Amino acid sequence: ASAAEAVAASRLVIVCLLDDASVGAALDGADLTGRDLVNLTTGTPAEGRARAAWATARGARFLDGGIMAVPPMIGSPDSGGYVFYSGSPELFEEHRDTLAVPAGTRYVGEDAGFAALHDVALLSAMSGMFAGIMHAFALIAPEDIAPRDFAPLLVSWLGAMTGSARQAADQIESGDYGKGVVSNLAMQVAGNATLLRTAEEQGVSPELLTPYTALTERWLAEGHGIEDTTGAMELLNLRRAAADRP
Repeated sequence: ASAAEAVAASRLVIVCLLDDASVGAALDGADLTGRDLVNLTTGTPAEGRARAAWATARGARFLDGGIMAVPPMIGSPDSGGYVFYSGSPELFEEHRDTLAVPAGTRYVGEDAGFAALHDVALLSAMSGMFAGIMHAFALIAPEDIAPRDFAPLLVSWLGAMTGSARQAADQIESGDYGKGVVSNLAMQVAGNATLLRTAEEQGVSPELLTPYTALTERWLAEGHGIEDTTGAMELLNLRRAAADRP
């Protein structure tokens, strides 16, 4: 059956394809009038908003989704996997039970771009963690240290550090990067220099570390040494930087 025939057969239409362009191509020519379209294809916030407008113009209600699960987690209620949803609240409430079949559900707002934004923000944090794990294993690789013996230490340490996200959130919301500081920026930058020297000694490229260390050094140079490292996030805000230019 064609995609158009599948759409005609059901009021609820769930799409999960390679990318946003594939969604447009697959549904081109399908009559979406009166349909409830749920798009689980990974995309950007802008793509989610544009696809919502596209669906609305064709007479459909729309939800965008961001899948926070790997394939083995789908259909396993205890796996911890879930899907972010954003868009039509009425659509979400009406089909909540059906949407919960593959994985848990988390509705994050009417803005159709919010599911993708939550999804990509978490995946970006995950990518940073993967980069750190890769660098750590590269450091021990030349030595007589078994990766399998080292892995539990890595898991335990990373788990202990994840709580810092809550403190960072508190600092960001209050606008006070000096709030609850344990290890200030000046100390962290000094410590980062040790990380870079160790990489050199071990014959490991520092390229996974240097973007972060350079950012913290710039923030330190702007006079924020007694604050937490969280404030360096301000340097990532390209819109604010553009607005501040004379």
